[in-house]
Amino acid sequence: MNKLMPLIDFGHRHFGENKVQEALEKWSKVKKDHTDLKIHMVGKLQTNKVKKAVRLFDYVHSLDSLKLADSLNKSEKEFNKKLSYFIQVNIGNETQKSGIAVKDVKNFLQYCLEEKKLNVIGLMVIPPNEENTTKYFQRVSNLNSELGLKDLSMGMSSDYEEAVKFKSTFLRIGSAILGSRSIKK
Repeated sequence: MNKLMPLIDFGHRHFGENKVQEALEKWSKVKKDHTDLKIHMVGKLQTNKVKKAVRLFDYVHSLDSLKLADSLNKSEKEFNKKLSYFIQVNIGNETQKSGIAVKDVKNFLQYCLEEKKLNVIGLMVIPPNEENTTKYFQRVSNLNSELGLKDLSMGMSSDYEEAVKFKSTFLRIGSAILGSRSIKK
C-alpha cells in the first residue's frame, strides 16, 4: 500500500488486482476508509473465489464462462450487490488463454444480460503476444461497437497507447506506474 496511498491521496479511484486473496488483504480496510474507491478484478476469477470477489470488487474484467456467470449471479443476489462486467474474449483462439471465442460472444452476452441479469458493460481482451496487436484491438473494438457496449478493457503497460486508438476506456497499466510485480516465495 505504500506506493498506492499517494495515488489515493491524489484522487485516483480505480485500481486493478489479479488475485482475490491478495486484494482482500490489501483493500478491505482501505476501502472502508475510502468508500469511493473502485476495485477491479483483472485476473482470472475462479468460481470458488466468487463470493469473496463479489464482496470486494466493483468490476470483473474476466467474465469467461457460463459457470462463472451463474456463480456471479448467485453471489450478487446473496449479497444484494451489482458489479460491472467485461466479457473476456479469446481473440487469438489461444489454448493457453481463457475467454469466449469470438463466434460465441453474442450468445454469451445475451445469456449474461437476459438470463443472469449481469451488468455487462464491455469486452476485455489480451491479444496474442506478437508484434501486431493493432489487428486484434481493431477487431475487438469493432465487435464491442456492434454489440452496442459502451466500455472496452484492453491495453496494458506495453501497448496501452495503441489500445486508446481503438476506443479502450479501461487500461491495465499497473507495472508502468508501480513497477514490475514482485513474486512472493
